[in-house]
Amino acid sequence: MPITPYLRSRVFEPETTQAMGVAFEKVCRRLGLALTRDAVTESVAKVIIELAESGETDPERLYQGALIHFGDPD
Repeated sequence: MPITPYLRSRVFEPETTQAMGVAFEKVCRRLGLALTRDAVTESVAKVIIELAESGETDPERLYQGALIHFGDPD
């Protein structure tokens, strides 16, 4: 499942959206989450979106930042 359903009206550069999607799927796999629309995967998406809004566009740093947020420093 891509991150795009969680973006709502937010608009990012295509490269940033792709990076967020890569990080989102990678974080969900790492945390053992199914790629379904539920509260937990939505919270992962929100964290990644917040990181991207603060200027982060590298998929690996988005991934690491989300893991740190959820207490799993990889």
